[in-house]
Amino acid sequence: MKLGIISDTHDLLRPEVLKALEGVDHILHAGDISSPSVIEQLQKTAPVHAVRGNADKEWAENLPHILNFELEGLKICMTHKKKDLPEDLSPFDLVVVGHSHQYSETTQGKTIIINPGSCGPRRFHQKITMALAETENGRINMNRIDIPHKQPSSKVHSGDIRAQIEIVIKEINKGRGKQDIAEKYGIDPETAELIARLYLTHPGVTVDGIMSKMGL
Repeated sequence: MKLGIISDTHDLLRPEVLKALEGVDHILHAGDISSPSVIEQLQKTAPVHAVRGNADKEWAENLPHILNFELEGLKICMTHKKKDLPEDLSPFDLVVVGHSHQYSETTQGKTIIINPGSCGPRRFHQKITMALAETENGRINMNRIDIPHKQPSSKVHSGDIRAQIEIVIKEINKGRGKQDIAEKYGIDPETAELIARLYLTHPGVTVDGIMSKMGL
């Protein structure tokens, strides 16, 4: 059995991610999906098992916060935030979490705990990652997948994030879309998407506030 393990897509399904998922038997999504269209698109590849993340709003009210299930004898526990896991993980073979946007893989007894990181919009220095797992003779073989990030040339110096935030806010207030802003000013589309999302989902947030939420 082959599993595709992803998290924190935030309404962005990269072609490279869909390519990597080809041939999997099941897809595990650890939350912060942000749109039902992501699930619908993934279901064209394989059955999807998903939990609700903190960024998943009303549309995801039927998704569980914690999901315990079994696939071909493999006992799995999924939740978005690691702090929500049960204290005793020994009944599970595989535990999947997300939220941090950072890849990690640890073992606790026989249990593998995997955070596939984020394969959605990039948070600047953080890598774009996912995982593939294969089961063989009762063992789980985990494979980290790194998705290349292509940084376009920019009319705004890449280090001047404050200027980029100011531009995105100004243009959004004029009614211009994220993609148009990115193309007009040569801003990384993922950066423009992240700034716009933070601005639109936190009414009244300042430039400094957005930078803080980005961890800058």
